[in-house]
Amino acid sequence: MTSDTIVSMARWQPDARGRLAAAALELFHERGFEQTTVTDIAARAGLDKRTFYRLFGDKREALFSGDNLLAEILVKAVAETDADPFETVVTAFRRVAEEIFADRLDLVRMRQAIIDGSPELQERELRKTNRLAATVAATLRAKGVGDTTATLATESGVTVFRVAFARWVAPGRDVALTDLIAEVAAELRAVTSA
Repeated sequence: MTSDTIVSMARWQPDARGRLAAAALELFHERGFEQTTVTDIAARAGLDKRTFYRLFGDKREALFSGDNLLAEILVKAVAETDADPFETVVTAFRRVAEEIFADRLDLVRMRQAIIDGSPELQERELRKTNRLAATVAATLRAKGVGDTTATLATESGVTVFRVAFARWVAPGRDVALTDLIAEVAAELRAVTSA
């Protein structure tokens, strides 16, 4: 077997997208986001730059590759939950916590540290959150919830998730994200009913 055959086989191994995302996370953690190139990421994953660009538009997208899955889970949970709008959004974020974030705290902390270290990535994270909020609000409206109520429930639910998430990734915390979401939602209810 020649070295060209081995390289060719590496390029066609399954889950190139996942391998590239994992390589990007590792390299961003080791070297920093700005110091890591697409060539570095592709090489770490055993792939070439063409494969990277076929799967991702740029290196930021490798860090945010789970956005579509997150949106799918949120939309499905909102559509399936039969509760008041705020509780529906909180339940949807709890499902996200169970299906995406459970048992991944170390990886999520690493990813969050990378984002926190880059204004460019912080802006990308904010845009992602705004798109998710718009999608959730649209799903509530499709269920017949009024525009203002859908917006308030969504923005409140997103705030609950952000606060719970920040508590979860903080050093020294060892509480499940789902529990923190429920705790913060209860705190918000207490504040608004006082």
